[in-house]
Amino acid sequence: MRYEKDILLLLIEAGEKGLSVSKISRHIFNTHNSFFLALDVEEVHQEVQQCLVKMSRRTDSMLGKVKKGVYCINTENQQVKQLRLKFLNEQNETKEVSPQADLSLNLFE
Repeated sequence: MRYEKDILLLLIEAGEKGLSVSKISRHIFNTHNSFFLALDVEEVHQEVQQCLVKMSRRTDSMLGKVKKGVYCINTENQQVKQLRLKFLNEQNETKEVSPQADLSLNLFE
């Protein structure tokens, strides 16, 4: 299950509508494939599919199914709620830091 973290991050970005298995596996393949470490598309797809099935069958699963072959983040899960709160706090902290105004002299005035 080496793609579990990447799948969760991808589905968090996707939102409540979720993504299909093929789009998830394509994204994971593009993320991990490189010139020096060539991956097989079918193997990545199979691994992602198995990972999604195992993750969604857990009783306290962070994943849910929208319809056949489409997965999304389970918003009722307590871990997901905590992650969202943490993420929102981090976003608020980064917004508070504003760049300083440019105080250099204008050459054309």
